[in-house]
Amino acid sequence: QVQLVESGGGLVQAGGSLRPSCAASGRTFSSYAMGWFRQAPGKEREFVAAISWSGGSTNYADSVKGRFTISRDNAKNTVYLQMNSPKPEETEVYHCAVMSPGLWGWDNKDYDCWGQGTQITVSS
Repeated sequence: QVQLVESGGGLVQAGGSLRPSCAASGRTFSSYAMGWFRQAPGKEREFVAAISWSGGSTNYADSVKGRFTISRDNAKNTVYLQMNSPKPEETEVYHCAVMSPGLWGWDNKDYDCWGQGTQITVSS
């Protein structure tokens, strides 16, 4: 069983920068693709970004392309989400997740383990 713990959330001004991270334990981290999702109250959880096990492939939601960057450090069992120029409407709980083995996708059902999330609030 893998445990995922997000950190680095908090308050950021619109146009600023923030880099939440997700530390994994309990599974061979480097073997699995990872993703970031976000969820606002009363809304469905939506895909933000994904990264392959090696870091060589990434994918982003259109809404964050050019502003957010997903990366990973397999030596530290950690995945990051560099958020540049966030917008107030992106105030949500951000979750990291482990992609199911053999998959490369961005739907909730493609992921089989989730962190508890970290709140990110973007002020205007």
